[in-house]
Amino acid sequence: MTTPVADSHDLIRVQGARENNLKDISIELPKRRLTVFTGVSGSGKSSLVFGTIAAESRRLIDETYSTFVQGFMPNLPRPEVDVLEGLTTAIVVDQERLGANPRSTLGTVTDANAMLRSLFSRLGEPSIGGPTAFSFNIPTTRASGVMTGPNGEKKIVKDAVYLGGMCADCEGRGTVSDLDLSVIVDESRSLREGAILVPGYTADGWMVATFIESGFFDPDKPIRDYSEKERHDLLHKQTTKIRAKGINVSYDGLVPKLRKSILSKDVDSLQPHIRAFVERAAVFKTCPACDGTRLNDAARSSRIQGLSIADVCAMQVTDAAEWLRGVSDASVAPLVAGLLHLFDSFVEIGLGYLSLDRPSGTLSGGEAQRTKMVRHLGSALTDVTYVFDEPTVGLHPHDIQRMNKLLVELRDKGNTVLVVEHKPETIAIADHVVDLGPGAGTGGGTICFEGTVEGLRASGTLTGRHLDHRATLKPSARPASGRLEIRGASAHNLQDVDVDIPLGVLCVVTGVAGSGKSSLIHGSVAGRDGVVTVDQGAIKGSRRSNPATYTGLLEPIRKAFAKANGVKPALFSANSEGACPTCKGAGVIVTELGFMDTVSTPCEDCGGKRFQAAVLELRLGGLNIAEVLDLPVTEARALFSEGEARTPAAAAVLARLEDVGLGYLRLGQPLNTLSGGERQRIKLATHMAADGGVYVLDEPTSGLHLADVDNLLALLDRLVDAGKSVIVIEHHQAVMAHADWIIDLGPGAGHDGGRVVFEGTPAELVEARSTLTGQHLADYVGL
Repeated sequence: MTTPVADSHDLIRVQGARENNLKDISIELPKRRLTVFTGVSGSGKSSLVFGTIAAESRRLIDETYSTFVQGFMPNLPRPEVDVLEGLTTAIVVDQERLGANPRSTLGTVTDANAMLRSLFSRLGEPSIGGPTAFSFNIPTTRASGVMTGPNGEKKIVKDAVYLGGMCADCEGRGTVSDLDLSVIVDESRSLREGAILVPGYTADGWMVATFIESGFFDPDKPIRDYSEKERHDLLHKQTTKIRAKGINVSYDGLVPKLRKSILSKDVDSLQPHIRAFVERAAVFKTCPACDGTRLNDAARSSRIQGLSIADVCAMQVTDAAEWLRGVSDASVAPLVAGLLHLFDSFVEIGLGYLSLDRPSGTLSGGEAQRTKMVRHLGSALTDVTYVFDEPTVGLHPHDIQRMNKLLVELRDKGNTVLVVEHKPETIAIADHVVDLGPGAGTGGGTICFEGTVEGLRASGTLTGRHLDHRATLKPSARPASGRLEIRGASAHNLQDVDVDIPLGVLCVVTGVAGSGKSSLIHGSVAGRDGVVTVDQGAIKGSRRSNPATYTGLLEPIRKAFAKANGVKPALFSANSEGACPTCKGAGVIVTELGFMDTVSTPCEDCGGKRFQAAVLELRLGGLNIAEVLDLPVTEARALFSEGEARTPAAAAVLARLEDVGLGYLRLGQPLNTLSGGERQRIKLATHMAADGGVYVLDEPTSGLHLADVDNLLALLDRLVDAGKSVIVIEHHQAVMAHADWIIDLGPGAGHDGGRVVFEGTPAELVEARSTLTGQHLADYVGL
């Protein structure tokens, strides 16, 4: 019997892929199998999986909609590839942080809150209204007047109430801000002398002009000499109309104006200098009216089995699931079943320790990715391509086993699972492995190996050689030079923890996901004087941002060019006076074609170099500014270290980039094309220049290839040998084995954790085998 033609489409074929650094590669991937993509950070894994396969799948799906609907959707360009065959619908589960909107919580992004609101509107006692009465994003409003119907009929309305659950005092945010006026206003100066210290409020600027021309006070008198009324008008006056510079404008006192413009925004989304100002000026505290629940009194008064919706959202998910199992009313059975499935999915994926009121912006990259996975567990869809970006990030070795089980289950349902991963435990479960490399950036972009895991081990590639590589325990640990005391730490799930962190050594803080590591270190160590923190927060970078601009490297380079050529430094910025006038320094011309793809073409005037022709004639060390920005870090360091172009400030920044393993990176490469591991190491290189004796690193092995972990350990050793204290929150056994001191939290997650279960040297941890970490570390080092 012949096989039907329909059953022969069992491969995804890629031919001539050239996205980013891919070098015209062709590959065939088996469907309904688990394929793992490996290779050093920056070798082209994400370009192949996300930038080519997943991107084209999404683009083709978008094309199935009508042109009218496509007009409302983002226009996706076709990836640089000759042929893509055998694609199925791709579901991308990446590490991008969930939106950091201050109103966004774990409950809102997973729809758990929506279902809970419906449940409480049906069963809550006393009954207070529909689902909106339990929403902290909808205020209660009252209206009176004439209501006009759809056919023009008029109806008199007296005191109509539209119920919402928002706390009026904090507007549903759970926190209120007090302002430190000494940071906002210098009382010894007048307005014309620059008394307002807010960024952007310069004495000769428009913002301050409205205050100067308001007529409410004397702009030449120091603020400390103002009368009570003048002070009130400057700081607190509510919106009123005035004339400034000959036009009618709205006048707000400084405090209301700041609350509307800056303080209402999420702190993480602000520019660094404005964020620094907000952190100095605004003291955020729990809203006393709603006790941080975001909900008004009415929403908190309605209860089911003794608990309000705020109580349920504050419980960790495992406890909320237990409470929900006691709700047995037949009228809401489908609602309860849907919520229970969601809660059980959280537990299954290892997030049962979280609570629904947890702000989504505070989730780590790994937690955010697993939150996105929740909606796909138990899905009836098959023959789908699931694409994962390092799903083991932020996971303890104990939790990785559970993640592997979930990936295998997705495959066994008949789906194609593509995983970008570095951890050997996940590579080991692959049906098919694709190893990219051999290097990173321009040194990568080729297929070094494809086949089975056993074949990879014997292949001799960098990944193959390191697959079974194991770090060894240090024969002796460095002695501590001092102690950093933490007493009574109780943030989140910490249970009144007392611990001493040794200084002058490499100290690793570990424990299962949710055990309280970040709460302990970020809550009790970060923020102290002399502490430099490098967290997992994403770099905010556009096409115009690159390693040179982000690290501050471009500033000394511009000044060196200006000095050598006797012109202004601004000419050597593609975002300022030196920009090509045609493309305005972008290097490309973007053409909108309505509902069709947006087309980006290199600018013909500057050839994609971003600068004016006159600027490109100015040289330093024989190179123009565009050629310098096209240099890899290693070559640029040689250029600025000696000879005519010698610039010590630039060479110092480049040396730090080389130290963190980014010698291959081009100075002008857009930040939005960098991999997650590359971005984190750029942050690390930037912070290495900071003054401070204590470095706190949050999972620095994220996105690092097995071979790069050795380089990271060497870097950490150099920091310690230079007299720094290094505290690392980490799950990677190689980093644990290399530590001088380990603090292990647990024993479980959520309220089952929050205690120090071990502190001592790695050798003592392995010998005791008393904790989950100790057992996995002992297995790793082969003891």
